[in-house]
Amino acid sequence: MFLFFSKLLPLLIYPLGLSCFLLIIALFTVWKRPRLTAGCIGLALALLLLASNRSVSAALVRSLEQQYLPPTNLPTAEAIVVLGGATKSQSPPRPWIDVMEAGDRPIHGARLYLEGKAPLVILSGGRISWQGGGDPESADMAKLVEALGVPRSAIVQDPTSLNTRENAVNVKQILQSRRINRILLVTSAMHMPRSIQIFKKLGIEAIPAPTDFLIADQEFAAANGSSEARLLSLLPDIDGLYGFTRALKEYIGIVVYRLRGWL
Repeated sequence: MFLFFSKLLPLLIYPLGLSCFLLIIALFTVWKRPRLTAGCIGLALALLLLASNRSVSAALVRSLEQQYLPPTNLPTAEAIVVLGGATKSQSPPRPWIDVMEAGDRPIHGARLYLEGKAPLVILSGGRISWQGGGDPESADMAKLVEALGVPRSAIVQDPTSLNTRENAVNVKQILQSRRINRILLVTSAMHMPRSIQIFKKLGIEAIPAPTDFLIADQEFAAANGSSEARLLSLLPDIDGLYGFTRALKEYIGIVVYRLRGWL
């Protein structure tokens, strides 16, 4: 039930969901309370314009992504842990598994293995049945990293975890069974602040190995460099709305996880 409400309730806080809610209120009050209607429409418009503003979105995204930057020399560890949220299962008409925006996670994990950073790759992630189902994401990621050169003997799966907390709990059991103490934690840069705190809260020595940076330094500088770029950033932008929503989701997750004592 927690999983279901964790997916449902934030929809009333995210810019798109909240704007739709305000417009529904406006629809039902347009004849009897025109001032309330105008207020709801104005608030919905302001919310969408703010959230889809590239500069605002980039600043919010970077406030998370800049907390854990890739070190110049990443140390070695006993295992590489890759968190799910990166693939879609093979299902017609897809010819094979598809990678999503966070598909950099298994790719980065495979690259670290091939560089000799750790002798084991632990892939953590199940699949929510009411969101399409399919093979566990750990199995999909296993196929991907194998195709990139990681031998099957070096892959361990956690196929049941459905959120970041379960990722950490299940991975801890794997680590204890193999007497592993030190890991490289691979996940999206925006997801890293919450993830690393959860793993450390469970007593796992986790070294952040972030990937999937939405905003690169050069892109951020270019977007704020010229007057033309700053002017264009004022226009509604779907990528801006996406980044703002993802960052807001992480901040909500941090608050909820902290209230539950998981951080």
